[in-house]
Amino acid sequence: MAHRPPDPADPAAGAVPGTALADQLRAQATEFLRALRLHREGGTAAEPVDAVRALRRSARRISGSLHTFRPLLDAAWSESVQPELSWLSGTLALEQAYAARLERLLLALHRLSGTPVLPAQAPGPAPSGATEPGKLAVGAAKAGALLERQLTLARTRAHSTALRALGGSRFHALADTVALLASEVPLAPGAAGADLRPLAAAAEERLSAAVAALPLVTAGHPYNAEALVHGLSPDPAPHPQDAPWHQVRLLLRLHRYAREVLHADPGLMDVRLTAAGQALDRHRDAAEAATAAAQAARTPRIAPATAYALGVLHADQRHEVEAARFAFQQSWQKQTVGTP
Repeated sequence: MAHRPPDPADPAAGAVPGTALADQLRAQATEFLRALRLHREGGTAAEPVDAVRALRRSARRISGSLHTFRPLLDAAWSESVQPELSWLSGTLALEQAYAARLERLLLALHRLSGTPVLPAQAPGPAPSGATEPGKLAVGAAKAGALLERQLTLARTRAHSTALRALGGSRFHALADTVALLASEVPLAPGAAGADLRPLAAAAEERLSAAVAALPLVTAGHPYNAEALVHGLSPDPAPHPQDAPWHQVRLLLRLHRYAREVLHADPGLMDVRLTAAGQALDRHRDAAEAATAAAQAARTPRIAPATAYALGVLHADQRHEVEAARFAFQQSWQKQTVGTP
């Protein structure tokens, strides 16, 4: 039988030494450098995209480890490196985010209107039971074209920003730092023998507290009128209901990364945590898509039918937000009940 690493939730489990953190950081730094080499070498059209994703993945994990286990690392080094990793991850994420948002919105328009919207982006026959051509169908094509213009422009700008970032001195300095990390991890004095479990447990406690503060009773409500009214108001500020959920998503990611450090084997990750994380990813995607639809609806001098289609699209994505919250609620309750 394969040896299972100690569970941090089990008080009888053996300590996980700080050397495990050093091993994980070296491994992620090596992955970062491998992805950077792949990006520079180019090759097929898919390779640069895969390389950027790998860079982001490694940067997130290194940054997450620095955040959770900071007391065991050189303080000045951690405080200087973590913001740079967050900057890189955020910069590289934007292009793909805009592309995915556009695809999501066009497919939703196609589903809601029952008519093809920009067929090259959203192919396929109209779904059974689709709405008969009417006001929504009339405005859907123009709404799709407006969204394509706005989000394609944003994606192009994000692509240019990412290219400038990867070619700039700021990134080169970060890459040099990561290269040094691959060979030497700046642990604090005495950290090599320290137990990682208390810091990982603290990350889990922060997550549990944030989840406890969520309005889970309201999650998945079939019609959240407050959410719809806010999104269609003239105020372009982020939706006030979404911020706590986005924070939980970040805390869940930090908790999962901490477990990776403790367990080393990704195959031992709890599938219930994975399901909860996927629900929160869907929540973020739907919330951002709803915001994009609302912003497009505020475009001056658009036709009433176009504004109507965008309003229906916004409402649809807010309902997707509620569905994702309900899915998270179900996943989290199973995770809580299943915890020994």
